[in-house]
Amino acid sequence: MASMEEKGTAPEISQVEKQAPASKSKGSRKRRITIFIGVSLLNIALLVFLWTQLLTPAQNAAQGQSRANDPLVGHRAPDFTLDALSLHPAASISLASFKGKPVVLNVWNSTCGPCVNEAPLLQSQWQRLQSQGVVFIGIDFQDTKSDGLSFLEKYGITYLNVLDASGSTAISYGVTGTPETIFIDRQGVVISRVPYELTKQTLQSNLQLISR
Repeated sequence: MASMEEKGTAPEISQVEKQAPASKSKGSRKRRITIFIGVSLLNIALLVFLWTQLLTPAQNAAQGQSRANDPLVGHRAPDFTLDALSLHPAASISLASFKGKPVVLNVWNSTCGPCVNEAPLLQSQWQRLQSQGVVFIGIDFQDTKSDGLSFLEKYGITYLNVLDASGSTAISYGVTGTPETIFIDRQGVVISRVPYELTKQTLQSNLQLISR
C-alpha cells in the first residue's frame, strides 16, 4: 500500500515543480518589459529636454541676426501722417506727436489670419501699459476703411489705428507682409522688428527694450 501511495504522489510533485519555474519566468518577463518601458520613457523625456534647450538659443540667435541685418534698426523711425481709422470724421495722426514715448507699430490687414490671432494680445497689453505712457498704433496695410473698421469692432481693438490704404507708409518701414511689428524707443529710434505673429513672450521682451 505504501508503495502505491508513493507512486501516486510522485506525478503530482513533478507537476508542481514544473509550474513553479513557469510562473517565475512570466514574472521575470513582466519585470523586463516594465523596465524597458521606463527606460524608453526616460530617454524620450531627455531628448525632448535637450531639443528645447538647443532650440531656444537658436531662435534667440536668429532674432539677433535679423536685427543686425535690418537697415532700419538703430535709425530714426520714418515719420508719417495718416488718417485715423475711426467711425468719426477722420483726424490725422502723426508719429512725431508721440515724441518722448515708446511706440509699438503693428502693421496688419483685415484678411490676415495671424493678425486675428495676435489682436487680443495687443489689446490686453495696451490696456495694461497705457497708464505708463506706452503708445500702440495699428497700421491697416493696403485695406479698405470699411473692412478695417469691421476688424477693429469684431476683435474689440480700442488703441489708435490708422489707414495706410496705399501701403506707402508700411513700405517705407520695409514691411513686406502682415503681421509685422516695429518697436520704437523714447528717442524715436527703431530698436527692433518682429516680422511674424507675436507671442506674449516676444511682445514683452521687445517692450522691455523700448521702455528703458
